[in-house]
Amino acid sequence: MCHLFSDRYKFRTWRQLWLWLAEAEQVTRPGSVQIIAFQKLINFILLVLQTLGLPITDEQLQEMRSNLDNIDFKMAAEEEKQLRHDVMAHVHTFGRCCPKAAGIIHLGATSCYVGDNTLARVISRLADFAKEHAALPALGFTHFQPAQLTTVGKRCCLWIQDLCMDLQNLKRVQDELRFRGVKGTTGTQASFLQLFEGDHQKVEQLDKMVTEKAGFKRAFIITGQTYTRKVDTEVLLALASLGSSVHKICSDIRLLAHLKEMEEPFEKQQIGSSAMAYKRNPMRAERCCSLARHLITLVMNPLQTAAVQWLERTLDDSANRRISLAEAFLTADALLNTLQNISEGLVIYPKVIERRIRQELPFMATENIIMAMVKVGGNRQDCHEKIRVLSQQAAAVVKQEGGDNDLIERIQADPYFSPIHSQLDRLLEPSSFTGRAPQQVQRFLEEEVYPLLKPYESVMKVDQVFPSSHHWCDDGHLRCCEHSRVGMRKWAHLCWTWA
Repeated sequence: MCHLFSDRYKFRTWRQLWLWLAEAEQVTRPGSVQIIAFQKLINFILLVLQTLGLPITDEQLQEMRSNLDNIDFKMAAEEEKQLRHDVMAHVHTFGRCCPKAAGIIHLGATSCYVGDNTLARVISRLADFAKEHAALPALGFTHFQPAQLTTVGKRCCLWIQDLCMDLQNLKRVQDELRFRGVKGTTGTQASFLQLFEGDHQKVEQLDKMVTEKAGFKRAFIITGQTYTRKVDTEVLLALASLGSSVHKICSDIRLLAHLKEMEEPFEKQQIGSSAMAYKRNPMRAERCCSLARHLITLVMNPLQTAAVQWLERTLDDSANRRISLAEAFLTADALLNTLQNISEGLVIYPKVIERRIRQELPFMATENIIMAMVKVGGNRQDCHEKIRVLSQQAAAVVKQEGGDNDLIERIQADPYFSPIHSQLDRLLEPSSFTGRAPQQVQRFLEEEVYPLLKPYESVMKVDQVFPSSHHWCDDGHLRCCEHSRVGMRKWAHLCWTWA
């Protein structure tokens, strides 16, 4: 991800776009067909270059191809210092190493011509966890107060469902992403119409060919000097939504770690606290919450930028988007890598979960006990009063004396309830209080999760949590170096193209 948003990748993308533009503008011999295969950004398809009528030679194009990676950053910096224009600085720098092609670089263009796999793995790992613990009863919480029972797997499905929505949102935004295309300074394509001597068909061909070469299915028909900045908003909204999901998941894990029911992975030599040696702080979950909050705030930048654009374009949209878009993807990348690490090593403590259920279940079971007494001939009102008195006494033991909930022992000691003493174990079986949670987990995974993950089967087989291009630094933060994902190149292209 860092590679995708690096200066080298950014400026190489600019050069690649200039090459594609020149190729699309090139004259080919009458009746000849030139087929060029590309695989840049996502999947570049074979394109047939048709005669468009401009004097561009194969030698010029080859010179540009040969120098795509030959970037003199020092020269570009010196040029920009003089010209105060980053794009023209790189036009001149590219032209310096391509003297034969210098005259056609950026021909007819404006500065605005250039300028989900880990998530699927996280969902897959959590789906495995949910399936394994689909029927394990756990105390539910509303308002962070004890509520009806659920299961560990069902609670995990709440997390998975949010992430599935995020995956679908990201895929939708990616599929609907459109190229600005070859539109000129105010979006009218006037300069290209002049180059092709009034031939509208050739201008449209040029736009279509460059769009396809860049890996996009569609281009905007209407633009100003840039594509509408609402596109940036759509992209960051999807990422911010992902951030909110991850924050909720990791907040839950932190709460459950406090209850000692669940923990994130904790290495043998890991230190939880420099002062308190016994501590096992949920550092990864806390890091995710921190990064998620930052990701959520970034969406305000494109929202404001889209709102304040003037007429065909103002330049106050440029510097900030290069920061916010890049930061959003880099943050999401680090966020998901850390969450993947957590999801692959979640630890649960069934005995602690069982003990907490035992503390609360007697109160929850009182209605079942009353019904059982009525079935053997007891009076409902008499039974209710008995249970009320015994429950108050048990609650006093728990709250005032710090003791365990002894309601069931009190019921067993009361002769009034002797007709159902033999049924108490069955009436207090935790699994009878989880409703259809196990069945819901199974149906959810089979009908919604597994079909959604099917296109990602190959990446979900990756065993290593962090590729070799990632490493943990001394400050405990994840760094991503020179690691690119094909699925993210189109997003980076959005940030680094001038549109």
